[in-house]
Amino acid sequence: MPHADNSLILTIAATGASGGLFTRALLRAVERDQRVQCVNFIASDNALRVFAEELDIKGRTNLAEQLLGAKSTKIQQQNNDDIGASIASGSYATHAMIVMPCSMGTLAGIAHGMAQNLIQRAADVCMKEKRPLVLCVRETPLNRVHIRNMDLAAEAGATIYPLIPTFYNHPADFAAMAHQFACRVLAFIGLPQPDAYQWKG
Repeated sequence: MPHADNSLILTIAATGASGGLFTRALLRAVERDQRVQCVNFIASDNALRVFAEELDIKGRTNLAEQLLGAKSTKIQQQNNDDIGASIASGSYATHAMIVMPCSMGTLAGIAHGMAQNLIQRAADVCMKEKRPLVLCVRETPLNRVHIRNMDLAAEAGATIYPLIPTFYNHPADFAAMAHQFACRVLAFIGLPQPDAYQWKG
């Protein structure tokens, strides 16, 4: 995965599970990261409802700008209904995809290869092309269907990365908690962040 020539292309998706604060932290981190050239961002309809309830963000227009609090230089918003978008093809060189948060419905669609929308299709492409796919699942408690679907997705090549924040770094507020989690996910795909907390115990 290239890091030094500003050529990384990422796909980030948000779905209808609680955790809009984590989506925002992730987008802000990749916006600042000079190794990342382009981010294809997809938000499901249910994600928009979560953003409205948790972050007071309304509608789909200028969604990335609303989440960042400023205009983006690299985030391109994609329509979840556009199954013909570039990231739906294996010939488009996406380096990794992160779904944060990942609802159980989206997990099920990915685990069973449904490809019914762009998020599911882009994830399916990552698995078939053996590219990193990180599913930050968000649900509790988990029933047996959820657990089976996580196992299926993991067997197909996805990484199940539950949306569980850390506390050993003594986060000052929710934003700091979300930022540290985003940093951990980015480090996992080879993009360590300079301001991430590192355990030295």
